[in-house]
Amino acid sequence: MEHLVRVQNEYDRQVLAWLRARVGDAALAAAAQRLTGERKPYLSTICRSLNVTPPPRRSLRAQANRATREVGDRYLASIRQMLARPAPAARHAVALAASQPPSVLAGNPR
Repeated sequence: MEHLVRVQNEYDRQVLAWLRARVGDAALAAAAQRLTGERKPYLSTICRSLNVTPPPRRSLRAQANRATREVGDRYLASIRQMLARPAPAARHAVALAASQPPSVLAGNPR
């Protein structure tokens, strides 16, 4: 959709995503084509033509922060799972010890 409207910063990207979810791609494309002159229209102009008010920057920033936090929490959970597993050398030592008879482990080879 960025090829139809002016997107100049991150807030514009967030508004565009919000607008696409709110009115749909077809309505957004139709409004952009109606308003296109020599230049691509601004998102604010498209919002006015569709009679919608975009959410304030603060609420879009809060949504983005929540999404970022959720992604970070998932990565941290997977890292914790990896760290909870024994290292390959430790797994080999445990397997080797399990395959030896108890007398060898005690230092009495028979």
